[in-house]
Amino acid sequence: MGLFDALNVSASGMTAHRFWMDVIASNIANAETTRTPTGGPYRRKEVVFASFSQQLDGAGGVGEGVRVMGVVEDTSPPRLVYDPGHPDAREDGYVEMPNVNPVTEMVDLVVASRAYEANAMALEAAKAMFLRALDILR
Repeated sequence: MGLFDALNVSASGMTAHRFWMDVIASNIANAETTRTPTGGPYRRKEVVFASFSQQLDGAGGVGEGVRVMGVVEDTSPPRLVYDPGHPDAREDGYVEMPNVNPVTEMVDLVVASRAYEANAMALEAAKAMFLRALDILR
């Protein structure tokens, strides 16, 4: 592990968790979207991170940091809400609503935020160690 690998790992973790927070914000913003360009209600998005074994199998090794493998749609069925006056209501009066649960999104947002903070603290700790090592060399 090189000198700057600790900084790279923390920075990549901050980037990945910031991306996760952006996806969560998109989910919350579209929690009531019943019509999308592809048809049907909005589908909740989830971020897929590389697993530890995938990181070890890669050429970069552990020092490569956190990677986002992609964003996938949640396959759970849409919520059905009875609202016969809604413009997107089916013949039986039910509207297919997005499969977004605001409580789940808020929990995920807290987790992503805490992970971002932990990476920021690790980055600061590594920076402080580097500065202390430079002071010792003087």
